[in-house]
Amino acid sequence: FQKTYSKMTVKTRSNIAKKIEKDAPEAQYLAVNPDEITKLQEESKKIPYKREIVWRNVALFVALHFGAAIGLYQLIFEAKWQTVIFTFLLYVFGGFGITAGAHRLWSHKSYKATTPMRIFLMLLNNIALQNDVIEWARDHRCHHKWTDTDADPHNTTRGFFFAHMGWLLVRKHPQVKEQGAKLDMSDLLSDPVLVFQRKHYFPLVILSCFVLPTIIPVYFWGETAFIAFYTAATFRYCFTLHATWCINSAAHYFGYKPYDHSVSPVENVFTTIAAVGEGGHNFHHTFPQDYRTSEYSLKYNWTRVLIDVAATLGLVYDRKTVADEIISRQVNNHGCEIQRGKSMM
Repeated sequence: FQKTYSKMTVKTRSNIAKKIEKDAPEAQYLAVNPDEITKLQEESKKIPYKREIVWRNVALFVALHFGAAIGLYQLIFEAKWQTVIFTFLLYVFGGFGITAGAHRLWSHKSYKATTPMRIFLMLLNNIALQNDVIEWARDHRCHHKWTDTDADPHNTTRGFFFAHMGWLLVRKHPQVKEQGAKLDMSDLLSDPVLVFQRKHYFPLVILSCFVLPTIIPVYFWGETAFIAFYTAATFRYCFTLHATWCINSAAHYFGYKPYDHSVSPVENVFTTIAAVGEGGHNFHHTFPQDYRTSEYSLKYNWTRVLIDVAATLGLVYDRKTVADEIISRQVNNHGCEIQRGKSMM
């Protein structure tokens, strides 16, 4: 490489240098600023904060999990095989609404999509019922910009349960609101697809997450409404939530760090499977604007498959990736090549 590089023209060398600088982790959208993290941690010590439980949310989640337990039993012992398959497909496509839509497209701007594709992803996102995309993306951008500080909505330093779902059971820390208000959300607020979703969110999610998943099995293959509601709607919704939450919790605790040993996110195959391709979290926090979010193969990264197929159909373009030489340099300097091999299986 050194011999080849020495023979290159000054212009070619300059272009390579610019590409390396552009692809570097610190140059990407939502890259962490260590000095800002330190400043936030110091400021947080001065902010009086008392945890306030939101009992309405506690009651709703207790009821949801009770219903999900009924649905799981029915899925195993009572539901028709068509309902089992339908429940699985709803989980996958609802997951895509989060992973390909709210996460990779709208939060990270890691690729661009045509209007039909954006409408498709918005409709899938409604199935998942995890707040409208604009609100979801604001929280997620906070998470990446200020990871593991009090400005991170699911700050892992407050414990595994808090990072998993406890953050939804208490009032947000003042720093989340303060820092979140500083984020530039104009790209999402100017998207008519997201403006439409936000304006009509309640009827959209009730229809997509609960009504249609109940009606379709009853109408097309004669499932009972009771079983359809508790399996394809309630259990599937609860399972999708936990799959997403595992990225906030398990993917920060249990795994390995091939790309950056200094951050809390890890690589975790289980969460990759559960969240249809999102468990390469050490890679993702190191290279936050790479649309692949990991180096896991396509058999695990189903969301990448969806995006690549959409690109082939002309519905997706400008997919952002990090050059392999940049990844290798990062691994050599801050990670582990042996562990990287596990993430490429």
